[in-house]
Amino acid sequence: MRKSVVILFSTLILILFGVQCTFLEQQLNKVRKEDPYILDLEGIKKRGILRAAVDNNSTGYYIYRGRRMGYEYELLQDLTKELGVQLNLVLVSDIDKAFDFLNDGTVDLIAMNLEYSPERDEMATFSRPLGDISTVLVGSLQSPKIQSWQDLESDTVYVRKGAIYKSQLCKIKDSLQVNFTVIESPLHEETLIDQVVDGEIKWTIADQNIAQANATYYDGLNISWKVTESEDVSWALRDNSPKLLGTVNKWLDQEKNKLIPILYAKYFLNSKNSYFRSTSPFSSLAGNRISVYDELIQQGAQELGWDWRLLASLVYKESRFDTTAISYAGAQGLLQLMPVTLERFGVTNPNDPDQSLMGGVRYLRYLDKFWMERVPETNERIKFILSSYNIGHGHVEDAWRLALKYGSNTQSWDEVAYFLEQKTNPEYYRDPVVRSGFAKGHLAVRYVEDVINIFESYKALVSP
Repeated sequence: MRKSVVILFSTLILILFGVQCTFLEQQLNKVRKEDPYILDLEGIKKRGILRAAVDNNSTGYYIYRGRRMGYEYELLQDLTKELGVQLNLVLVSDIDKAFDFLNDGTVDLIAMNLEYSPERDEMATFSRPLGDISTVLVGSLQSPKIQSWQDLESDTVYVRKGAIYKSQLCKIKDSLQVNFTVIESPLHEETLIDQVVDGEIKWTIADQNIAQANATYYDGLNISWKVTESEDVSWALRDNSPKLLGTVNKWLDQEKNKLIPILYAKYFLNSKNSYFRSTSPFSSLAGNRISVYDELIQQGAQELGWDWRLLASLVYKESRFDTTAISYAGAQGLLQLMPVTLERFGVTNPNDPDQSLMGGVRYLRYLDKFWMERVPETNERIKFILSSYNIGHGHVEDAWRLALKYGSNTQSWDEVAYFLEQKTNPEYYRDPVVRSGFAKGHLAVRYVEDVINIFESYKALVSP
């Protein structure tokens, strides 16, 4: 009896999710918001942050040797520079969830290569095309060569859930009356390609550029059969963000003949670089290392009580993990300590990674102790420590005193940061409570934002 129930349940699942290409399914996939989230360009600029949903794959967004990389990532970096805001990335593997995030305000746009469909048009507005892409059937060279769709008769094709691939295959099935099964999977295209290589599944579908990138380091892939000819791909924005849409479209018009071709060649046409970035142990795509100094950084982070990826973010910001780096001001080593600080914290050879890193850790512990009583909450205190590391704790203490004088919350980094930014203004840096005078405090505030943003990326892409 139990076996019969299991068989019946499995059959229902296959019928429900595997083979149907019905009007009912298309209607169920539509999203209609009764109370849509509203935030257009002015609100995004006031917030100072553009939030974008991106894919974590070998071309979209990943970490390589501590550096954030990716086709969509670099495009978004250029766009946010144009907008004058910071970039906040949200990794989304489920495309349907990306549209949910867009409409509930978690993100402001979806930066993925999205093809238009009537169902997607119900959920978002599309930007002007970034380019055009065809989709291809991906199999192994051991599988029979496909010469017509009838060659797939009785086979099963696994496709990424939420992608347009299923609807493309449904049209082919319906128009040609071919009997093959389409099963949606929560896995990413590249993971499904891995399964094809490992012999776990026979067929999958992928955008041609992703398939070509994977074919550079998998010799046994057959990607010659096209599912569709080239179709436009765009980014998606909320229907009620017309000014953001207009700005994105204007930016795309500017970059179509400049930045986009350069980045496309970098990530999709340079097969050698794609291979090394995708297979390196220092890539979030293939390994879980940020740098050759990870173990040393983990040891230092343990002494600080920090997440090691936060300390790695600081090291990357300071030196890009280069032990021989010397700043214009004379700072040296992995954590770029000035000569007086090197001496104070026992560093005799700043080019020695162990000495340099641990000297910086001792300095960070000193700063942690300095701010402990004034800012007891750890996450807030870390921002005070980072800003002090960058500009000196005397300037940050001045901002803390100004916050105290003007009745602001001295335990809130955001409120103290406001006064740190005012230290270029004579009205503030000449105030009697200020002891360290003029400072370009806005640079220290940006420094904290940069380190925290790198940390958020490391947290998303690298395991603890």
